[in-house]
Amino acid sequence: MNIILHKANTRGHANHGWLNAHHTFSFANYYNPERVHFGALRVLNNDIVAAGKGFGMHPHDNMEIITIPLQGDLQHKDNMGNSAIIRQGDVQVMSAGTGVLHSEFNHNSDKDVNLFQIWVFPNKENVEPRYDQISIREIEVPNEFYQILSPNADDQGV
Repeated sequence: MNIILHKANTRGHANHGWLNAHHTFSFANYYNPERVHFGALRVLNNDIVAAGKGFGMHPHDNMEIITIPLQGDLQHKDNMGNSAIIRQGDVQVMSAGTGVLHSEFNHNSDKDVNLFQIWVFPNKENVEPRYDQISIREIEVPNEFYQILSPNADDQGV
C-alpha cells in the first residue's frame, strides 16, 4: 500500500469572509494538477461557516456527499422534501444521483460551524437521489476507529 501524506499547511485555502475553506484536492478556485482526487475520493474539505451564513440552493448530481459537523449545527434543505439540522456527532449522506438541489446554512446565530465535507464518486451513476442522517454520539468510543459509511447495504452505518 502506498501512503501519501498531505500536510495541513499544503492544502488549498479560500477565505470568503463568511466561509473559510481548506481544500485537500482541487476545488473551486484552488487547482493543483497533482491533487485532483485520490481514487474515488473527490473532495475532502474542512469548512468553517460564519454564524447564520451558508450556501443557498444549488445543484449536485452523480456524487456521494458526506457532511460531518465537528462543532456547531448545519441546517439542510433539499428538493426531495428533506429538512434537517445536522449536529456535531451526526453524519449526513446525500446521494445526488440523477440530480438534487439543496441548501446548507449555519443554524447557529452566535457561533461558527466547523465541518468536514467529503465527496466520493459513486460506484453507479444516475441512481435515484437519497438522503440519510445518523447520530454517532451513542456509538462513539474515544481513540477508536469504527465504520460509519459503506456502499454495502449489509454493513453497519449509513
